[in-house]
Amino acid sequence: MSTPTLERAASTSVPLLDVLSTRWSPRAFDPSTPIDEDKLAAALEAARWAPSASNTQPWRFIVARRGTDLHAAIDAALMGFNREWAGDAQVLIAAFAEESDADGNPRPWAQYDLGQAVAHLSVQAHADGLFVHQMGGIERDALRALPGVSDRFAPISVIALGEIGDASALSEKLQQREVAPRVRRPLAETVIASA
Repeated sequence: MSTPTLERAASTSVPLLDVLSTRWSPRAFDPSTPIDEDKLAAALEAARWAPSASNTQPWRFIVARRGTDLHAAIDAALMGFNREWAGDAQVLIAAFAEESDADGNPRPWAQYDLGQAVAHLSVQAHADGLFVHQMGGIERDALRALPGVSDRFAPISVIALGEIGDASALSEKLQQREVAPRVRRPLAETVIASA
């Protein structure tokens, strides 16, 4: 099976920016290529400039490069079939939402704002030729135990980030998912009311 390429553009109902229509979430990452530090910094900077309620910026990231103990610890916190492939990503990023401020006041929008920050990170990474795959199947307690994690920080997801790899290195089941058609429900089913 050949390696997927950027030619997986979505069939959209209206034209979109190429960086949005061609963005997808692979499972095959190249474990032999070190991360381009400038591209990683740009993706994190894009996340930093995401909008947030009252500019609270309730997102925090732990960034772990492949080959480090921190990368191994985040990889070990993944559940299910994510363990089969995500460890090959050059970078694993644990994403946290700061659900309360230092005084204990709740921030009910924190997860939403974290999602915006990760979306910004994903788009910038893709624009720079990197790939991102987000995972919610995580052992939250294991991520809470990572260095620097405050009680206010709720682990929400892990992001695999890096250069695309060879899909033939994946199990047959994952190879099939790697090249399966990209589908979404129709826009009319997403918008439940419009006036």
